[in-house]
Amino acid sequence: MTTAAAQVPETDIRRHELAGFLRSRRERITPEQVGLPRGRRRRTPGLRREEVAQLSAVGVTWYTWLEQARDIQVSPQVLDSLARALLLDRSERTHLFSLAGAVDPAPGSDCTGVTPAFHEMLRRLEPFPACIQNSRYDILAYNRTYGRLLCDLDAVAPEDRNCLLLAYNNEDWRASVVDLPAMHRVMAAKFRASMAEHLAEPAWKALLRRLEATSPEFGEIWARHEVVGPSNRTKIFRNARVGLLRLDHTDLWLGPSAGPRMVTYVPSDEESRLGLERLMASVLAEPQAGPHSEPLAGSRTTALTGSVAEA
Repeated sequence: MTTAAAQVPETDIRRHELAGFLRSRRERITPEQVGLPRGRRRRTPGLRREEVAQLSAVGVTWYTWLEQARDIQVSPQVLDSLARALLLDRSERTHLFSLAGAVDPAPGSDCTGVTPAFHEMLRRLEPFPACIQNSRYDILAYNRTYGRLLCDLDAVAPEDRNCLLLAYNNEDWRASVVDLPAMHRVMAAKFRASMAEHLAEPAWKALLRRLEATSPEFGEIWARHEVVGPSNRTKIFRNARVGLLRLDHTDLWLGPSAGPRMVTYVPSDEESRLGLERLMASVLAEPQAGPHSEPLAGSRTTALTGSVAEA
């Protein structure tokens, strides 16, 4: 790398990358795809700049400057409009906001990273309870014994399937935890540690506001500013169907340590092993009817990435 190249500010590099990305996306879209007439004298591949500006409800000059890598400010709302006008898919939209250094105001609701292979792993772990969570404690997928470990998770609305919300607000979940105060402290401290990397993200801020609004208990603990890192330990649950269960908790990271993880619970004694087998038997005896009990490849899933922001 030359000395001159090394001195190019990162913001300049980002602007030029953004300009090139916008041009490439614009040139691949035909007028017919967005309901515009082609006309006879179209020499530009794809859409014209003024057409993108029209579809995005922004000024032509402003959009031209954006494609010229001018040093101008771009709001998240304008980026959202551009993403829609250019028919960007989820990965492209994420790339657009990343290049612009902005936070997406409408993060996707699709559950990324939970592949069919992960669903099969969850099913194969039964009767051991297991789920996949992100660092915000959203429950992205779970097997049948996890779905009955602390409450009837199938009966919980998808936007409420978040361990923090459940631990502070769901009475069945709370009743199933033997040492609830300790769990509350640890979960809040882990959430604060994780949130340090997501302070400006709407979904995280919305979850925090919701917890503070619905649980004075959470607000009191949050005010202590405690932080802890990931840990594996034995947990004791009082399951409504089979009684006490002593389970060894393990996090299996599916990516960077701040990202999604598979949470597993393995019995720490013979009595708990037998209890999990009875729990599995009770799940299998349930009638397979109704909106929350239909089998889904042996596990349940919900598209929660970002959905807490709208809750």
